[in-house]
Parts: sequence; structure tokens; C-alpha cells
Amino acid sequence: MTPPDAIEPLRDAAGHWQLPGLANLHSHAFQRAMAGLAERQGDPNDSFWTWRELMYRFAGRFDPDSLHAVACQLYAEMLEAGYTTVCEFHYLHHQPDGRPYDDPAAMSKALVAAARDTGIRLTLLPVLYMSGGFDGRPLSDRQRRFGHSLDAYLALLQQLRGLRGETFEAGVALHSLRAVPADAMRALLSAIGDEPMPVHIHIAEQLHEVEECLALRGARPVRWLLDNAGVDARWTLVHATHLDAGEVAGIAASGATVAICPTTEANLGDGLFPLADYLAAGGHWGVGSDSHVSVSVVEELRWLEYGQRLRTHRRNVAVSPAQPSTGALLYSQAHAGGMRACGQPGSAADRVQLDGDAPALAGATAGDLLDRFVFAGNRPLVREVDVAGRACVRGGRHRDADGIAARYRLALADLLGGGG
Repeated sequence: MTPPDAIEPLRDAAGHWQLPGLANLHSHAFQRAMAGLAERQGDPNDSFWTWRELMYRFAGRFDPDSLHAVACQLYAEMLEAGYTTVCEFHYLHHQPDGRPYDDPAAMSKALVAAARDTGIRLTLLPVLYMSGGFDGRPLSDRQRRFGHSLDAYLALLQQLRGLRGETFEAGVALHSLRAVPADAMRALLSAIGDEPMPVHIHIAEQLHEVEECLALRGARPVRWLLDNAGVDARWTLVHATHLDAGEVAGIAASGATVAICPTTEANLGDGLFPLADYLAAGGHWGVGSDSHVSVSVVEELRWLEYGQRLRTHRRNVAVSPAQPSTGALLYSQAHAGGMRACGQPGSAADRVQLDGDAPALAGATAGDLLDRFVFAGNRPLVREVDVAGRACVRGGRHRDADGIAARYRLALADLLGGGG
């Protein structure tokens, strides 16, 4: 029996393979500019928390123009990799000192413009960020540009949702349970009611987060969210790395999607998502490139599977009785989960063409094409990408790759010249 979400690769008359594009479910665009700059030990106990301090310093250098240049480079790279939609989890709202820009949506609009200029579909998720920890401490100086009152946040959300169109959607993001007090979360969810919009949240990424939530809220983060937030199919839980068996079953039963970010979770030392148990429970999921140390459909899917092989000491973990092909299951379920999480039904028609002349695909059939794409080598195989019927990538390159890269180099020179 063919699984209901199975992708059937199609070969065209020229011998090239057609696939639907994937959604990248979790992106912090500005972090693309610091990829590779946090790989020197500054602390014997380097962790996510020490990396975060460097990220905060780097975030403080951005303005709308530099954010636009970096996002254009990132989104062009995503399209060249075979992503056709991106969910942008956006919290870089204000000036570095926390004062709003004259247009409070200036940074958001820079991202909207970058998506328009590159052609990628964008689901923009402005982030509500209100406190510095579970104990309700105020935002630190470096966090002030992230913060909103609830009223100011709802005004921003209303403005962005007024811009929705064929390839642009806006939804809601709660940064995390530690950054959104329980009463504010309930007030926000009440304000949006049953409106069908994406709702995303970072959760259970770090063991310290789990321990602090247990100590101060009396429950593990995912358990607390499931018990207090009416989680349903609108929701995407980002990372959800550290789960017990009840939380795995609870997410699957809720209809929510998990955004798994294998390359970032590995880079930060976060841990491994319990994929086999989640698949057995029938859970929905997709992938995201998050901090963009890698921008590769192949690498996210490959390392999602390889992490499970290293944990279980066996091969071909992401399979099912109905789908014995690991590559087919990974690609098909990531596509289905992406469709659920991004709120853009039109993305189903977006097209990625793989190069049928590439040696890695020599002799490929529809039955092994996705295994070859995901697991065979590292040379890019994406040849063409169309989004909403418009050409974005031809010959493996974005239509404006040179101009975008030139503007990115200028922006990066300014960002890296901004001190420490």
C-alpha cells in the first residue's frame, strides 16, 4: 500500500526529475551572516548558552538594509537547495537600544522585500518576546530590541497580516515558554481566537530549559504547553528535542507539527530528536535550517536519519511497513509536514527539477530517486526551481545570484567591521 503522503518523482522528456519543493520550517535569517564564526572555543564549557551571547552581540549590528541583504543571500541559497517556502521566525524587531523604528514593521518589511526579490514563499512569524527567563526577569540590554508589549505585538501582527498575498503569509510565534509569561500567552491565544494562522514556538531545545520549567512551572515544557495552550494542527513545535514518552504521544495526538533542525541542533550540541518513537506515534514533522550553518535540504534529511543510526546502532530507521525507502519517507513526510506548518496551500504546485544527467542519478528510477538524492554524495543536484509559476533557479543558480552575492559581501563587510 502506498502511503497517503508519498511523493512520486516524475521524469520529464529531457530525462530530468520533477519533485515538489520543501518548506524550510525554521529560519533566523540574520544568523546566516555569522555561520562559521562561532567555531572557536571561548569557554571550556561551550554550549548553546555561550553561543547565544555571541549571537546577541552580532544581532545588535543589524538594520533593515543589512537584514535585507543577508536575507536575500540566504533565500537565494534556499531556492538553489530546493526549498520553495521559508518560515521566518523573526525577533529582530527594533533598534539595538530597544526603541522602535519610525515604522515599527521596518525589520519585518525588510524580510518581506527579500522574499519578494528572490521569489521564495515566505511565512513570516513575528515573535512575541517579553521576559528574560521563566522567573519573569526583565529583558537584558541585548534582548531589548526583541521585546514587545502584547498590544504593540498585536498591532504589528495586524499590519503584517494586511500584507498577505499569493506567496506571503503571516502567523504568530511565541519565542519560548521562558520568554512569554503564561498569562501573556493565554491573552495572545485569546486575541487570535480560532483564526486559521500558523502558530510556532521554540520548545524543549535545551536540558537546562526542561529543568527550569520543571522547577518553576511544575511540568516539563511540552507537557505544560499541551496542558495549557490548546495545541492543535495550527501549531509547530520547534526542536522539541527533549521529550518523554507521554510528550511524544501527546504531540502526535494534538495534530501539531514538529520542526526538526538537525544541522543546527548538532552544531549547538542540543541533542537528538526521538524520531523513531515519534514516527511510530504517527506524528507530523518537517525540517528547518534555523541558524543556517548549512542550507541544504539533503543535509537536514540525511543527518536526521544518521543521528538515529548513531543512537540506535542500526540502519534505515525512518521507514515504515508501507514505505521501506528511507529517502522517500523522509522527503515525503517533510513535504507533508511543511505544507501543514507554513499555511501556504499554493506551495503544493511549486516545482524542483533535479539534474537527470548528474552521475549520482545515473540509472535512477522513480523507486530509488529519493534515496539517491538524499544519500548519494554532496554535489548539488537541483537544476531548476519554480515558485508560483515563476522561474527562480536555472542551471542550478538563482536568477540574480551575482547581484545578490555582491550586495551580501558589502553588508557582511559592514557587519564584521562593527567591532568585537
